[in-house]
Amino acid sequence: MVGNRARAAIIWSRQVTGLTPDVIAELVAEVGPLWHERHQAGLASRPRRRAVGAGAKHKLAFVDRLLATLVHLRHGATHDVLACWFGVDRSTITRAIGEVRPLLSERGCTIAPGVRLRSLAEVVDYLGVSGQTGIIDGTEIRVRRPAAGRKDREKFISGKNKQNAVKSMVVTDADGRLLFCSPAQPASCADITHARQLGLVRLLADGPVVEILADAGYQGLGAQTGGRVVTPPHRKFKKDAPDWYEEMHERQRKAHSSRRIRVEHGIAHLKNWRALARHHGRREHMTDTIQAIAGLLSHQQTITLAADERM
Repeated sequence: MVGNRARAAIIWSRQVTGLTPDVIAELVAEVGPLWHERHQAGLASRPRRRAVGAGAKHKLAFVDRLLATLVHLRHGATHDVLACWFGVDRSTITRAIGEVRPLLSERGCTIAPGVRLRSLAEVVDYLGVSGQTGIIDGTEIRVRRPAAGRKDREKFISGKNKQNAVKSMVVTDADGRLLFCSPAQPASCADITHARQLGLVRLLADGPVVEILADAGYQGLGAQTGGRVVTPPHRKFKKDAPDWYEEMHERQRKAHSSRRIRVEHGIAHLKNWRALARHHGRREHMTDTIQAIAGLLSHQQTITLAADERM
């Protein structure tokens, strides 16, 4: 088990976890009871020869399990390194991360203290009520190539980067604050197809009037959503365009790009967490990893913004 001084160093150094001590304290108070409840339910759900609570005790307290998960997500530290750091076996770290990471992914993205968005439908409703503009974009995370001979081995190859990756659709507001990260899909899926599979067209067509900015990969959604999805302007002249048209098109393209650049900043903050820079673990865990990091980052952004407003 990690010592008190090492635990305090992890908590108080934002470079280690990417979170302030206040956010970590809120995570302990919120996620700790959920983890304990699930752990007890798991013990009681299987046949036992001894009563629940008998036998060897945990060598790794929940606080240390949470910190190990945060360090793993932030820096991509391997389970072997974390096991040496926390003074436990590698399998203990693997089990701890496997238990805590899903709990973090279920929290959703924080937009205000105690207010979270957990689905794309909630995001559309929030944008409609607040009158804000949303921005969407797809991001790819490199993953390990499936084993030779495995079915659908080629579906993870990105058509853009020609590498094995998974894709997630990121939604931010006009200021670049994270509102939603979708479950991971194989990178061979096009951005516009992924958006349709998530139900974005139906939510915008049947929901409130919302403006969604997107890049050229989503061209075609505007017609399906009554103009709610705004993409870069089409070129009306493929060759021999008049000078006045080239100047006007370039001006419109830059104006659109300057409005939607905030989503790129939001994705960059996500990629600062090394687990999303390149994923070396199981592809099955990518959805939990993406949504857990999005929830943690949005929570920290909300706390930081609230502190700046008080000053």
